[in-house]
Amino acid sequence: MALKKSELYSSLWSSCDELRGGMDASQYKDYVLVLLFVKYVSDKFAGQPYAAITVPKGASFADMVALKGKPDIGDQINKKILGPLARANDLSEMADFNDPNKLGSGKEMVDRITNLISIFENPALDFSKNRADGDDLLGDAYEYLMRHFATESGKSKGQFYTPAEVSRVR
Repeated sequence: MALKKSELYSSLWSSCDELRGGMDASQYKDYVLVLLFVKYVSDKFAGQPYAAITVPKGASFADMVALKGKPDIGDQINKKILGPLARANDLSEMADFNDPNKLGSGKEMVDRITNLISIFENPALDFSKNRADGDDLLGDAYEYLMRHFATESGKSKGQFYTPAEVSRVR
């Protein structure tokens, strides 16, 4: 069955709910989008030679799931998942999953990150089954989050986010 965008959006907002209180709403997107990216590229490209994105062995979403509940989960995500993905694909600006100022410390951090990962384990979020050509799920997810953050931050959408319908020029 193909991925439903409503299911994706629901999962994204649930992950934002998990982060509330620890950081400003505008910072949620960094963590949510990194998790979504890891899940997406793992589902679509892990183990495939000559794929658009290289997912190094040991740096997939499944490897992230294996870290759930570990006392050093944030540090391990940075070192074993995000670092190798960034290096293999020349990426930068990955969220720091070991930041106690944003994610809490000790058990609070472990629980928060474990819960975030669990949200993306939802079987309905299987990106490997999405076959729609030209469907930009990551872009749609980013737009969805930006639209909601504009509302949540109290700014008008024009100050913070320009909807795609307005920005398209024909």
